[in-house]
Amino acid sequence: MGSNYGDIMRKIESREAVVSVVGLGYVGLPLVLAFVDAGFRVVGVDLDESKVARLNAGESYVSDIPASRVAAAMNARTAAGSKTSSVAVGKIRQSGSLTATTEFEVLRQADAVVVCVPTPLNKTKDPDMTPVISATDDVARRLHAGMLVVLESTTYPGTTQEVVLPRLESSSGNGHPLKVGEDFFLAFSPERIDPGRKDYTVVNTPKVIGGVTPSCLEVAQALYGSAIHRTVPVSSPKVAEMVKLLENTFRAVNIGLVNEVAIMCDRLGMDVWEVIEAAKTKPFGFMPFYPGPGLGGHCIPIDPQYLAWKLQTLNYDARFIRLAAEINFEMPHYVVGKVAAALNEERKAVNGSKVLILGVAYKADVGDVRESPSLDLIHLLKSQGAEVSYHDPHVPEAVVDGVAMRSAALDETTLRGMDCVVIATAHKAYDWDWVLKHSRLVVDTRNATKAVAENGARVVKL
Repeated sequence: MGSNYGDIMRKIESREAVVSVVGLGYVGLPLVLAFVDAGFRVVGVDLDESKVARLNAGESYVSDIPASRVAAAMNARTAAGSKTSSVAVGKIRQSGSLTATTEFEVLRQADAVVVCVPTPLNKTKDPDMTPVISATDDVARRLHAGMLVVLESTTYPGTTQEVVLPRLESSSGNGHPLKVGEDFFLAFSPERIDPGRKDYTVVNTPKVIGGVTPSCLEVAQALYGSAIHRTVPVSSPKVAEMVKLLENTFRAVNIGLVNEVAIMCDRLGMDVWEVIEAAKTKPFGFMPFYPGPGLGGHCIPIDPQYLAWKLQTLNYDARFIRLAAEINFEMPHYVVGKVAAALNEERKAVNGSKVLILGVAYKADVGDVRESPSLDLIHLLKSQGAEVSYHDPHVPEAVVDGVAMRSAALDETTLRGMDCVVIATAHKAYDWDWVLKHSRLVVDTRNATKAVAENGARVVKL
């Protein structure tokens, strides 16, 4: 092993290494704090000036992370102030501390850089690699001997070696190209953050790591192993990339299956929720998944499409992914059909009816509306002439079709004035007994009212 390997391993072990995390969202910020807790000096980089300002003020914008944790990480601030220059970072911070900045020049002082930028789809449902490429180029311009670079952004198999590596190796190190595994180290380690979850966090969720070379893997394992309870080494970045896609494709396909089973049970005159509850009593060979109004969040609706796109370039049709996507993306239409049928039984049309959507976040107890099926429900109901409003204790404002909507007041008057209430997200803050008591018609897409006596409202379940 060369001197660069020995230097970075020594710095990690002694906590002298400066760690930089690029992208301070729901993935990057928890990782930043994990490294701070492990005793590293951490520099967070994000283009969003408001995020950087809030972090430097000791505030949190991620619901899972209390402001007190951010403030504690910032406790080494000195009179140098909150605006961080590329020269001052190493001087104004101490071990076990955090600085946030919009300036990529700080990467020149970093010993390890972890990239946690978004990986969205474009309008044609193809991967939009712009954020990853842009971040990689920013790192490449500051790459130096002995640096570890890790990509955490979910992407298609081959990205690390086919997209990231060539950009890094072609960068100059004092006029000489740097070689992976000798001059610098590169790995992929997929994020496994589940927003809103309390039992599994970034620290106690096993971390899969694939290095471009054996030395890359060892350096990446040393860094993550210093902050995370268990690392899981695999043979290559491509395998690690595939692991993440398998995890979320597994969920997407099984959710698609149970959504179709819900439609089947409806046609057969059965309660799908009763079927699932009975099926999950089997102690082997069955894992319960639950239907809903559609897929939401940045991972499950998006990640399988990265895999399908990659296979399409190899002339292979990922049929399970395609079919599951068709079913899952049609669920908002199915729910609107249930609403229309329920209103019809009340001798009312969708056109002109007042409909309240309870919950616009994509999952319970978070404020994230990315890809939320609730937004599709609002769009579809409005397109049929309904007067639609929403309430969500975690989302004070949402934008639907370019129009800002504010969360309505949730009181007896509001509920009694609705022709239909649609339960789209089962937040724990809701009192379902109270909702049913003051509503006339409820369409429950989450089985939220299963343990509630039906007081007044007629309940139609998915």
